Amino acid sequence: MTCLTESYPHAKQHIEILPLYVPGRAISAVAQEHGFDESRIVKLASNENPLGFSVHVQKALKKLAMNPSSCYPDADATELKLRLSDFYSANTAWITVGSGSSEILDMAAKAYAGPGDSVVMSQYAFASYYLAAAGVGATPIVVPAPEYRHNLDAMLKAIRPNTKLIYIANPNNPTGSFLDKAEIERFLDAVPQHIVVVLDEAYAEYLACSEQSNPAQLTGRYPNLIVARTFSKIYGLAAFRIGYCIAQPHLTSALNKVRPPFNTSSYAQAAASAAIQDQDFVVQSRRMNEDGRRQLYTAFDERALACLPSAGNFVLVNVQDGVSVSQRLMEKAIIVRPVANYGLREWLRVSVGTHDQNSRFLSALSAVL
Repeated sequence: MTCLTESYPHAKQHIEILPLYVPGRAISAVAQEHGFDESRIVKLASNENPLGFSVHVQKALKKLAMNPSSCYPDADATELKLRLSDFYSANTAWITVGSGSSEILDMAAKAYAGPGDSVVMSQYAFASYYLAAAGVGATPIVVPAPEYRHNLDAMLKAIRPNTKLIYIANPNNPTGSFLDKAEIERFLDAVPQHIVVVLDEAYAEYLACSEQSNPAQLTGRYPNLIVARTFSKIYGLAAFRIGYCIAQPHLTSALNKVRPPFNTSSYAQAAASAAIQDQDFVVQSRRMNEDGRRQLYTAFDERALACLPSAGNFVLVNVQDGVSVSQRLMEKAIIVRPVANYGLREWLRVSVGTHDQNSRFLSALSAVL
C-alpha cells in the first residue's frame, strides 16, 4: 500500500510553524521515567503553591461532591462573579471568567487581532503571548529586554499602524521583574486608545501589600485595558483551571463572544468562590513565599550563582547550562524548569517551595554542580 503524504490534512501555515508550549514535567511522568516513588519527588517547576489550597475550598468541594449534578455548569459563573464583584468593588459586567488566565489571553487575541495585524510583547515574557498572537495569524512583535524586564519605552516605539494588541506581564514570568504602578500608568497614557492592552497579573497577589493595586480602579481609567488574573498561583487551584479578567463592558462583551460555552466547571467555580473569601490563606502563602525566596537568594549567593530578583513565586538562577543541570536534578528526583525555549539556556526557573523542599533542591543542586 502506497502512502501519499500529500493526501493528509494540513493545518493553516501559521499553525504549522507554531512552537509547542513546553510545560513543567509532571510528577507522574518523572516517576515512571526514573522508577521513583511519586512521594519522593520534589516539583519546583510550575510555580504552584506548595501549601495546596484553602480549607474553605476543601469544604466547598466536599459539599458539591455530596450533591453531584449531571447538569452543565453555570455558563456565566454567576456566583464567582458576585464574589469577585464584592472583592474588587466592580460591576459583574466588567468581569469575564476563563479556564485559567491563559484562556483570557487567547480570547483577547481572538477578539482583537488576526491576519494583517501585529501584537506587541516583550522578550522573555510568558510564551503564551506569542502563541496566542501567532495562533490567530497576527504578527508577534517581540521587543528586546536587555535587562530582563519590559522596556516600556521600546514597546511604545514598536507600535505599528496595524498594531491591535499589547501584552504586558507584571510580575513577569519567567524573569520575575516588576513594573510599579507609575510605570504602568505612564505607558497606558501613551498607548493609542484603539489598541487593547492586556495586563497579565497572574502573580500580583505575591507582591507586598504596598505594591498591590485594585484592577477595577485601573481599568476604570483606561477603556482599552484588560487586567487578567488567575486562581492557579497563590490560591493553589492550578488543577481546576480557572481565572478571570476585569475590563470595561465593551471589552468583556467582545471576550464573551469568543469565550467557549461552559468553559469552566462547577467544581472550578465553587473552588474559586471559596478561595477568594479566605484572604488569611493568601497572607500565609505570601509570607511563606517571601521566606522561601530569601532562602534561595542566600543559598545562590553562597554558591556564587547569579540570580534575578523576583516579585513572583519563583527565582531565575544562572547555572551555565539549564537544560543539562535540570536533567541531572531530575535524576535526583527534583523537577525544575529549564527556560531555553525563552532564549535563556544558561538559566533555570525554580519555583519557591516549602523550606524543606527548597533545602532538598539546594542540596541536590550542590551535588550536581
